[in-house]
Amino acid sequence: MVAPITPAAKLADWLQRLWYDTTPWHALLIPLSWLFGLVSRIRRTLYHVDLLQRQRLAVPVIVVGNISVGGTGKTPLTIWLAQKLAAHGWHPGIISRGYGGNASAAQAVTAHSNVYITGDEPRLLAQRVNCPVWISRDRPAAGRALLAAHPETDIIISDDGLQHYALIRDIEIVVVDSARGFGNARLLPAGPLREPLARLREADAVVLNQTGARHTGIPTLSNSYMMQLAGNEFVNLKHPEQTAVAADFHGCDIHAVAAIGHPQRFFDQLDAMGILHTPHAFADHHPYQASDLNFPGIIIMTEKDAVKCEAFATEQMWVLPIQAQPDPALLPHILAKLGNQHG
Repeated sequence: MVAPITPAAKLADWLQRLWYDTTPWHALLIPLSWLFGLVSRIRRTLYHVDLLQRQRLAVPVIVVGNISVGGTGKTPLTIWLAQKLAAHGWHPGIISRGYGGNASAAQAVTAHSNVYITGDEPRLLAQRVNCPVWISRDRPAAGRALLAAHPETDIIISDDGLQHYALIRDIEIVVVDSARGFGNARLLPAGPLREPLARLREADAVVLNQTGARHTGIPTLSNSYMMQLAGNEFVNLKHPEQTAVAADFHGCDIHAVAAIGHPQRFFDQLDAMGILHTPHAFADHHPYQASDLNFPGIIIMTEKDAVKCEAFATEQMWVLPIQAQPDPALLPHILAKLGNQHG
């Protein structure tokens, strides 16, 4: 049984084709993109001249974000960064909006939090990192609450939030999908951009998630670093002590599911591993139910999907954890920006 395509997934697919395929239809939305750009510039200017209030936390803040809609690999990089900073003597904390959840106030996220309250990415972060994770739509409020609960924290990483200018940041890291680039390079809604390409030059680092040949629309920047996402061991969702490799799935009826910003990246990764599969793309942050995954055979999913499927996990469900592997020069660059206080 193939799961029905939801209206949200249909809309997302239509927009992706509009933005990334060669089609003139996006031109109909260009006047709206001009309006979007004007409003964005005015809003950012108001923050910079302090007509809109900006808030500084008591510790340095690193924002890991992007300038385009859709998944670029921010969360794996956030996990890597938290782990590396901890290894260099820092005591990091992570804040997030909690997109996909319904939390109404700042709150802590643990490895066992209700994913439909906290959102999928914060729950995944709490599972993968040994540091506090807090969420709020108001990121400064999340940061203050985290610091009050964990006064040993001496640096905050914001997972996403590049355009959340109410939070003063010390370092900005922008993540870009090197294969997709920026599509037609138009601002929303005519294209995928939240901010103009010139915004990249203002970041402290631009990390290119190397998922294929570099897109020709990505500008050459002196502050860019490459990154790959790697993973080759699968974990059984119901019995996490059980692991497998790609060869174990050869000859099996495989269904791959992904509710992430760019599902095709996950399907391409399975292809590269030699795993023949039937792909099933859902809208980003899709709230899975057991009936969504009523497929025969084996189901393989991303970690972000897995946190929403644990409650109805079966022995047939497998997860592919991934790790960010950035250019080795990125960490020294970040530590230098922080002043090398911890060596």
